[in-house]
Amino acid sequence: MFGRAGDQNNAPSGPIIPVSPSQALKPEKAPPPPKRSRRARNQVVVFLNFILSLVIFVAVIAVGVFWYGKTEFEGRGPLDRTTNYMVREGAGLNQIAAGLERQGIVTNQRIFSIGAKGVLGDDTLKAGEYEIKAGASMLEIVELMQSGKSILHSFTVPEGQTVQQVFDRLRSDEMLVGDLPEDMPAEGALLPETYKFSRGTTRADILDQMIKAQTRALEQVWARRAPDLPLETPEELVILASIVEKETARADERPRVASVFINRLNKGMRLQSDPTIIYGLFGGAGKPSDRPIYKSDIEKPTAYNTYVINGLPPTPIANPGREAMEAVANPSRTDDFYFVADGTGGHAFAQTLDEHNSNVARWRRIEAEREKALAAEKAAAEAAAANQPAEAGAGGENN
Repeated sequence: MFGRAGDQNNAPSGPIIPVSPSQALKPEKAPPPPKRSRRARNQVVVFLNFILSLVIFVAVIAVGVFWYGKTEFEGRGPLDRTTNYMVREGAGLNQIAAGLERQGIVTNQRIFSIGAKGVLGDDTLKAGEYEIKAGASMLEIVELMQSGKSILHSFTVPEGQTVQQVFDRLRSDEMLVGDLPEDMPAEGALLPETYKFSRGTTRADILDQMIKAQTRALEQVWARRAPDLPLETPEELVILASIVEKETARADERPRVASVFINRLNKGMRLQSDPTIIYGLFGGAGKPSDRPIYKSDIEKPTAYNTYVINGLPPTPIANPGREAMEAVANPSRTDDFYFVADGTGGHAFAQTLDEHNSNVARWRRIEAEREKALAAEKAAAEAAAANQPAEAGAGGENN
C-alpha cells in the first residue's frame, strides 16, 4: 500500500496490518479525559468556589431587596385621605415608625426606619403635629418630619385683658398642655398678640413667650418715645398705655386719647378715667356684665380710682397692646383735656370744661333716645307675642 509522498514521514514504523472494510468504518475509541490535577481537587479551591458562588447569590438577593425597599420607600403611600399624625417629644425613630404603620400611614415600619436613617444621617425627626397628604410616600413623610414644619395653632390675647383673664384663656385652650404657675406675673407684663404653637406646647411656654414679647416691645417703644413726656420709667408708660387701651378700641383715637392724659399730667390734673374705678373695685376679674357703675363708685377711695388719687395708679389696669404703648410714647400734639363718647363708637374731644359739658349733654341725649328706642322695640315684641294665636292642643277642636 503506497501513501502520498508528503505523508511518508508520518508513516508508522513496523509492519502494516491490513484491515477489512467493515473494521475500517468503525469509529476509533476516544481518548480518556485527562485526570484532574491535585490542585483542582484541593479543598481550599472547592471552598473558595463555594464562597464566590454564595457571594454572587447574596449580592443578587441584596440588589433585589434594595430595589424593592427603595420602590416601597419612594412609592405612593397607602393613605386615601389627608390625616394628622403627632410626633411626641422624645419619641424614637422605631416608635414613630410603628405608630405610622398602626395608623395605616406607611405599609412597613422596618422599611420606613431603614430608609429614614439613610435620609436623616445625623439629623432627627422633629416633634410636632404633621398634616400628611393622601398618598404621601415614606420619603415625603421623613422629609416633612425632618423639616419640623408641623401644624401650627393660634392663641390670641385681645388687647386690654388682665393677666387673670389671660390665664383663664390659657386654661381653657384644649390644644395646650400642662399647668400654669401658681404666681401670676405682674399686671401689664404680657403682650396681647396672636401666638403660633404646635399641639403639645405647654401653657407655661406660651406664657413665657408673652412675657418676653412684652419686654422686647416695651424696650423698643421706650427707646423711641418723645423727649418731653411726664413719664419717668417704662413701667409708667405701660400704666398709662393700659388706661388708654381700656378707654378706646379705635386705633386712630389712641394717640389723641393719650394726649388728653399727658396734658392732664402736665397740668397736675387728675386723670378721671372710669376704667380705673372698675379695676380698683373688681381687680383682674373684671366688672360683671350686669353691674353698672354707680355714682358712689366714682367717689369710693381705692388705690386705682383716678377720680380720687393724683397721678397714675400704682400698676397697669390691663395688658396694653403695642399700638397703645406707641400712642403714649408719641401722643398727638393737642390742647385737649376732656373726651366723652359721641354715640358712633368714637369720642368727642374738648379743650375747655364748658365745651366738654356740652358734649356730655349731647351724649346723654343720645343715650336717652337709645334707651327709649330699645324700650319701644321690647314693647312691640311683647305685644306681637301676645297677639299670636295659641296652638291647638291634642284635644282641640281641629282634631
